[in-house]
Amino acid sequence: MPENPSGRPRTPEPEFPQQEQEHPGWTGPMDPPPDHGELSYRGCGQLTDCKALLTGGDSGIGRAVAIAYAREGADVVFTYLPEEEKEAQETARLVTDAGRSALAVPCDIREEDQCRDLVDRAVAECGRVDVLVNNAAYQMSQPDGISAITTEQFDRVMRTNLYGMFWLSKYCLPHIPRGGSIINTTSVQAYKPSPHLLDYAMTKGAIVTFTQGLAQMLAPDGIRVNAVAPGPVWTPLIPATLPDTREFGKQAPLGRPAQPAEMAPAYVFLASRNASFITAEVVNATGGTPLP
Repeated sequence: MPENPSGRPRTPEPEFPQQEQEHPGWTGPMDPPPDHGELSYRGCGQLTDCKALLTGGDSGIGRAVAIAYAREGADVVFTYLPEEEKEAQETARLVTDAGRSALAVPCDIREEDQCRDLVDRAVAECGRVDVLVNNAAYQMSQPDGISAITTEQFDRVMRTNLYGMFWLSKYCLPHIPRGGSIINTTSVQAYKPSPHLLDYAMTKGAIVTFTQGLAQMLAPDGIRVNAVAPGPVWTPLIPATLPDTREFGKQAPLGRPAQPAEMAPAYVFLASRNASFITAEVVNATGGTPLP
């Protein structure tokens, strides 16, 4: 793919080939392939010796954050679902290739015991958690509206997107030192919900509120809590959960979806000392969609 003057590859724009996958989706079959920053991200020591715990690190935004954190000097513990083992091992390889340690942990964050065990493993491996990134999420498009959202789907969305974030924040806090931070992944859906993603959008709005409330709670302890609100991002979740991928992201003012690599710098910034006076904020990375 030809490069532009900034040195980054040109980013693919719709129309994309129509493609479908079973949930949770995999990187390999995607056309065009997602860019996680494998060839483009260059670190400059912003997270030297940081210990990071990241959910959903096997692919998509999570893999891009893992790569960026490692190249900035962080050791990374990250979660994945058992069926994503191959994807997780590729993320681990990219982290270790950057000279940092990687621990890939199969974990269903819908289960409190697994969240508690995950934190215990991270602390045993790293001694502390400087940065917790609550990134894993579940969505499933329901074009037929609320009547098509089953209780099983609703429960899965809530437990993945909210319960897991709550439990991991709760159990990590005793191990986050002053100066550490929590970074949550919300979405443009929190402010401009798509009807076919009603339950998912609900959780993303709740994440904004959780972020702002927890930030005020933890400010006296010197722990910052912020969030990133991506717009459309080209990840395996898209062909695995949306019925039509051909014009995905075209609705953004930039006319395309983001690549995961374009999200990672926001997570690096919020984890770094450069953001030491920033808490209770949401970094909007929406491709031009104005948000409140």
